Amino acid sequence: DQLTWTHEILIYAVIFSFLCFSLFNMGVQALQKYIESHVPGAFVPVDLLKIARTLVFKKPEKGKSGPYSNKLLLIVDGECCLDRLYGGYYSDWVCGGQWNRMVQFLAVLTQTIQSNYVELAVYFNGAFEVQRMAEWIALQQEKHKNIIQVLKHVSIKGTPPPKVWWVPPVCLRTSLRMALRHLNVAVYCSMTDHHKEVMNFCLNNNFHGLLAEDIEYAVFNPPRYFSSEQLKLTYKGSLETKEMILEEVSRTIGLELDQLCLLAALLGNHILSEGELKEFHHNLMATVRETTCPGEALIGQIISFVKQCADPSDLQSIGERIFTNPGDVRIHGLTLSVQYYLSGIERGGLHLRGNGQFPRVHAQESQLLSQGIGSLPFSRREEEQGQGDNLPGFYEMMNGFPMATLSGMKAGKSYEISSLPLPASVVLPCISDHNMPSQCDSMAVKIPSVPPEVLRIAVERHHKGLMCPWILQILTQGQIKLPVGFESDKCPDTPNPSLVFRPIRQTVYGILFNLHHLKYVSSKSAGRITVPQIQIKEWVYRKYNVYREPDLVPAELMGWPVPTVQRLWFGNVLEDKKRRLKAFLSCLRADNPLILNTSYVPQHLLVLACVLRFMMTVPKLMIQRQELDAFLIQAMSPHLTEAQYLQELQLEMVAPRGIQLASLFMTGVESALFANDACGAPIPWLMCCPWLFFDGKLFHYQLLRANGAKKLVGTMRGQDGCGG
Repeated sequence: DQLTWTHEILIYAVIFSFLCFSLFNMGVQALQKYIESHVPGAFVPVDLLKIARTLVFKKPEKGKSGPYSNKLLLIVDGECCLDRLYGGYYSDWVCGGQWNRMVQFLAVLTQTIQSNYVELAVYFNGAFEVQRMAEWIALQQEKHKNIIQVLKHVSIKGTPPPKVWWVPPVCLRTSLRMALRHLNVAVYCSMTDHHKEVMNFCLNNNFHGLLAEDIEYAVFNPPRYFSSEQLKLTYKGSLETKEMILEEVSRTIGLELDQLCLLAALLGNHILSEGELKEFHHNLMATVRETTCPGEALIGQIISFVKQCADPSDLQSIGERIFTNPGDVRIHGLTLSVQYYLSGIERGGLHLRGNGQFPRVHAQESQLLSQGIGSLPFSRREEEQGQGDNLPGFYEMMNGFPMATLSGMKAGKSYEISSLPLPASVVLPCISDHNMPSQCDSMAVKIPSVPPEVLRIAVERHHKGLMCPWILQILTQGQIKLPVGFESDKCPDTPNPSLVFRPIRQTVYGILFNLHHLKYVSSKSAGRITVPQIQIKEWVYRKYNVYREPDLVPAELMGWPVPTVQRLWFGNVLEDKKRRLKAFLSCLRADNPLILNTSYVPQHLLVLACVLRFMMTVPKLMIQRQELDAFLIQAMSPHLTEAQYLQELQLEMVAPRGIQLASLFMTGVESALFANDACGAPIPWLMCCPWLFFDGKLFHYQLLRANGAKKLVGTMRGQDGCGG
């Protein structure tokens, strides 16, 4: 009837208003949607390959650092392009990672761009970023909701979930770093502040543009800003996306670049949160009539407010006008927030100064927390190749050379280098309690000092994407963040993957901080020297602790006298190599001579064997025989490396157990690679690539068959007819 119809209309109106209102709950990120809807000429379709062919290249101006190149240089924020670099939202993404298909896509992409005078540098986020902890937690909560929806959908329908619930497969970032390195694409990891280091690198190395999907980069005013979400490699051989014309945005909304920085700060970010600006936002909206989309109306009101500010640089007066109290601490937060964006507009604000020498510091002094690597030169060199790729060889190569010289020596290019130390303002203090859990400060963990040469190598390898980012975070900050995985609170058969592989991390903590050596020294001192308590903060998702506080995880000893981290990383004799491998195997509970016999375990399957062996030692997992068979069969299958075959392979159904087992296994692979790096890389990186031993879709196919087969031999015999 009429009353019911009216009631439904009101409900839909409330829902619509809520969705619109949620825009400004996203802070500065809401500006992206506002620009899309209010600035018609802001986004222009472009073909990056066509731009490269028509670009007129100029040599750098005097006084500017960076390489001169006859190619279109683009820096890619890998965090914004995970789905694009993975190959897109194809339906089987939930099976655990189709790594050979990913490598095939990346090979086509890199071949296309390199043959069309385009060169990429991909930057991944390797920083802990305490100041953005709240953002990371919100992202993990959203990811967990998607995972629950995926598992529910698969349990009910047995079909792949829709792409709207897409989450990055476990170990995707690590796999991308390895694949891009394999394809000779420059890869880097940030160290303290991801956004600023990406912009720093872009400006100091004369890159032509940035490929990302984060409005904060637009506020930094890059040379050119391209959308990663719209990136498409077409069959006709074009690389299409959309470019944001920043001048058009500035002209249409009527704000200069420095005013855009103030606008972004007043929307709320990681320095001055939306919660602290809530009263200001409420006052602005008090003068607005009823609107169907209050989020957009709020942004319009803030734009009008910024226009009314006679002097946008007088942040003290603006802060007093907003917060009414001249002594309000939020005024200082507003100043820091605006300065954060202004530092990206002028090149000098990001320029690194110093003598080019890396400081010899201890981790406990926390000096590395105010340093960045963004100014290191752009170079596509590979420091190590093949099976000789380990830390001793790398250390020998760089020993005695300043880092500035090393950065371009193999590339054959002469790049001007700024020094490593960043101004202390790069790492900004948290002004608000909303920015991160209070336990970040209250549960401070003391960690032993780290030898300077260890720290130096960790920084160098971290920056070049050659080492698990956890290692530098542990050495300098004593804490790591562990993302949510495909676990369900209602499924006790598959416990939290982060907790399953915690024993591996605990032994690695002991290796990195020389726990065995400290205990040995203490025993020889007759009690005069005490062994410090080594505890690492692990931020782990739990049903009743959604990243509210970290777990204090103690370092653990191994059952044998493991060498110091200096010996593991820099030792050159044969015995050192054996101890590196023994340390790695011990971390994974796989220290057995048979596992090194290539007649039993081929070298490229060593990581697989170690992870499966560790999983079999965890009673809570309750892995069945046929599930273990499925892992082994897919690894030995001749179709593992046939991307086209795997693409055409049809699954009868998708099972939640298969999804969770694949996710668990890849979590183990990531833990194994972490241990390998910490032990001095005894296993060459080319033997660690996941596409050598795992494909999620093929595993799922074999798991469905193995569950219906009585014996492993029968399953293997059936491969010829069924294509397993």
